Amino acid sequence: MKYYVIAGEASGDLHASKLMHGIKARDSQAEFRCWGGDFMLEVGGTIVKHYRELAFMGFQEVILNLKTILQNIRFCKQDILSWKPDAVILVDYPGFNMRIAEFAKAQGLKVFYYISPQVWAWKKRRVHKLHRNTDMAFVVMPFEKEFHARYGYHVEFVGHPMPDSMDLTAKINESAFRKANKLNDKPIIALVPGSRKQELKLILPFMLKTTEHFPNYQFVIAGVTTIKPEYYSNLIKNYPVKVVIGKTHDLLRVSRAAVVKSGTVTLETAMLEIPQVVVYRFSFLSALIALMLVHVKYISLVNLILDRKAVAELIQYKFTAESLYHELAPLLPDGKQRSRMLDDYKELLIRVGPPGASDRAAALMVQKLMGDKD
Repeated sequence: MKYYVIAGEASGDLHASKLMHGIKARDSQAEFRCWGGDFMLEVGGTIVKHYRELAFMGFQEVILNLKTILQNIRFCKQDILSWKPDAVILVDYPGFNMRIAEFAKAQGLKVFYYISPQVWAWKKRRVHKLHRNTDMAFVVMPFEKEFHARYGYHVEFVGHPMPDSMDLTAKINESAFRKANKLNDKPIIALVPGSRKQELKLILPFMLKTTEHFPNYQFVIAGVTTIKPEYYSNLIKNYPVKVVIGKTHDLLRVSRAAVVKSGTVTLETAMLEIPQVVVYRFSFLSALIALMLVHVKYISLVNLILDRKAVAELIQYKFTAESLYHELAPLLPDGKQRSRMLDDYKELLIRVGPPGASDRAAALMVQKLMGDKD
């Protein structure tokens, strides 16, 4: 069968590739046409557009790039019509994918949504639109199933895909890692400021200011391959920090604590059992719109899944060098909050569910398609 798969971000590329692998194990004739990235390409997908062309962060950035986004949506619709897939599989990326879901369903296509939109966070009325335009929706956080049930809808809770994307038992030679990346002998605090230039400009300067409060530690930035080293250098200026490119998990494994941009990486950090402070800053307009539309108690995945404040969240104007210092210091070795946070992480792993989320979703999708063809 033919599967049209759309993932618009780096994390979606990874999770979609696992999903595609699970589909291929059950459908030997599977063909994939994709919006995604290198992981999906490795599984055998034909990439129509790379996610690097699609990622716009925040409400303000979306408005500024609205023309490009609308052009992409039109092109995607035309491409779906031309290719005539048996199913359209949407992976996260709700602003784009919700529009495609409505279009594909109107064309009589099967529509599956993996990592369903966070309708519980904002615009809750979208829950009706989601189910009207999908054949099956798959959620990855335990509380989401109950939320949808309150509106009379069934969703498949398959667990979170993060355990599939990480080897939690992997060991690292810390001495070799330090030598390879020209790091000194001081204990490491990781800075994880995000994967987009807009995020780095807003978040990294405040992270850097905090380094002055911890002279006995070295700070190392988790860089990404999609951003040139010179961009980091221009932001770092004279701060005594290093950048390690494309090795976020290894960097976290050798760190004593971390300062992490809100997003999927907060869950990754927790699963690696590294104490963290979660931070974020929006542009002014994006912050204003978020204040009006987003209604959640927490912003980090760790706190959302545990439904309590397990990790500190410093958002927008609460995120300063001083506030970060006060939240980070107690998490270092011998700090008063370190052991409590590590205990919370153990509970988190139980709630996230066992490995195999993407494979479970793939099995249900293929079963649905095969059953409908009988």
